[in-house]
Amino acid sequence: MRQLGVLGGMSWESTASYYRLLNQGVREQRGGLHSAPLLLHSVDFAEIAALQASGDWDAAGAVLADIAQRLEQAGATALLLATNTMHKVAPAIEAAVTIPLLHIGDAVGQALQRQGVRRVALLGTRFTMQEAFYRERLAARFGIEVIVPDATQMAEVDRVIFAELCQGVFRDDARAYYLDCLSALVGQGAEAAILGCTEIGLLLENTPAPLRLFDSTELHVAMGLDWILAAPDA
Repeated sequence: MRQLGVLGGMSWESTASYYRLLNQGVREQRGGLHSAPLLLHSVDFAEIAALQASGDWDAAGAVLADIAQRLEQAGATALLLATNTMHKVAPAIEAAVTIPLLHIGDAVGQALQRQGVRRVALLGTRFTMQEAFYRERLAARFGIEVIVPDATQMAEVDRVIFAELCQGVFRDDARAYYLDCLSALVGQGAEAAILGCTEIGLLLENTPAPLRLFDSTELHVAMGLDWILAAPDA
């Protein structure tokens, strides 16, 4: 199996899901005592969140690029950035290493394309919903149009992520609010929805929704598993 580097901690709540799902996937595929060969670097999310809030994406990219280099030097053969929002700085990470970054947008886009989805709702942080890096990748590479909540809903979706989900708080009223946002986007022609923040799947787990949900964490993990298992055991 090939060793995978994971840039995590953004937040550790979702990184814990990555770790569990990657190991469960390897066990299911290989059986016995097999587990995922991982190198995990978990950041202090408060420092990254402060850079996000101040708009200093160059500094945030430099932090993650340095970590990526260290993971490569330690033996990682590919990288998984365990967050949607920080894929805004994916180019900085890719420029710093010689190994591939398995992009979460590609994992999501491939899944949507396989299912014939052409117009999709997106829930995530305000950065993921408002800025172009996610939407443009889906449009350019997969021909998928992305629609997002209105400004009021977007602000509340973002608040819940940082004030609640990233801190391990999963409330029924937040769950209901997210479902209301999805219902409104169905009315705008959404055929499916991307859970485009790695914590949202934890909030909506086993919850009936008004349209098909594509959990970015699960799809990204599947991409990571494909990489790990693509080569024979050393």
